[in-house]
Amino acid sequence: MSSDIMQVRGLSIAFGGLRAVDDVTFDVGKHRITTVIGPNGAGKSTLFNLISGALTPHSGQVIIDGVDMTGLAPERSKAAGLSRSFQITNLFPELTVAENLRLAAQVLEPVSRAFLPLRYSTRALAKTNEMLERFNISHRRDELAGNLSHGDQRRLEIAVCLASEPKILLLDEPTQGMSHADTADTAALVRSLTEDVTVLLIEHDIGLVMELSDHVIVMHQGRRLAEGPPQTVRADPAVQAAYFGHA
Repeated sequence: MSSDIMQVRGLSIAFGGLRAVDDVTFDVGKHRITTVIGPNGAGKSTLFNLISGALTPHSGQVIIDGVDMTGLAPERSKAAGLSRSFQITNLFPELTVAENLRLAAQVLEPVSRAFLPLRYSTRALAKTNEMLERFNISHRRDELAGNLSHGDQRRLEIAVCLASEPKILLLDEPTQGMSHADTADTAALVRSLTEDVTVLLIEHDIGLVMELSDHVIVMHQGRRLAEGPPQTVRADPAVQAAYFGHA
């Protein structure tokens, strides 16, 4: 049985004359952290949009657990077990912490309970309480999400992504704008997630990438430039020239 949960094969998309993602191929191992790095404009977020179904590729495939998910709408990808965070925090700021989590966990309920009062959503409520405990935010359950600090909002967004019990979690720069202490806490949190899910990550903090990742994919001008274990990638002369600015 393959140890890979996702295969990306020849994924490409162009906007006018710009090939934003150009024939990108890689595998994602189960319960591992695979990180995509590259300079600004390398095509990382566009790649995530193609994988999650926000964009339809002009060519190539995205296969999850042996099923071709290429170009399916985001809700279909989510149903197949893929969940995603964004560079800009994507929460309901006017709802409480617990309400944000319960909405995400509602997908766990059978369709037959869709129009019943909330007290019947026992699985969603149980998952909400589990996430509050796991992410150490039970004491903030009734606070509006919009009133949380930036670091707490980013962690809540990861909790919201996890509340639907995905197989694969796509995290787009989860530590962006965080303090050093918040970054360290979030790194430890992301590492702990691999007990339950596979993590595909975009991250600019190279020190964090080297510490956290099992496998690194380097993109440059829309193409895959290199991939491998963190130290192997960092020592690659082509990567040093394109990403770190020296040969």
